[in-house]
Amino acid sequence: MKNQKIILKIIKYIDSISKYTKNVDYNEFSNNSMMVEACVFNLSQIGELVNKLDKEFISKYPEIPWFKMRGLRNRIVHDYEGVNLNLIWEIIDGDIKVLKEQLLEIIK
Repeated sequence: MKNQKIILKIIKYIDSISKYTKNVDYNEFSNNSMMVEACVFNLSQIGELVNKLDKEFISKYPEIPWFKMRGLRNRIVHDYEGVNLNLIWEIIDGDIKVLKEQLLEIIK
C-alpha cells in the first residue's frame, strides 16, 4: 500500500511537468526560467520519492529506471547550476511519458 501511494505521487509530479510543458518546444522551455525551475523541482521530487520505495518493490520492476531517477535527483540537488537543460528536456519530452505508462501498469 505504501509503495502504491508513492507511485501515485510520482504520477502526480509527472502530470504537473506535462501540464507545464504542454505545446512547448525546447527553445520556449529553456528560455522560461520559471518553467525550468518548476520542472526541475518536480523531477527532483520524483527522485526523492523513489528513495522511499521498498527495495523489494524496486527489484520487482527492473525495467523502470529507478536508479536513474534517484541519480537525477542527486545531480539536481547537489549541482543545480550544472544541470544540463538538454538532458532535462529529453527526459520531459520523451522519457517521462514512458515512465508514466509503466507506473500506471504497476498500480493496475
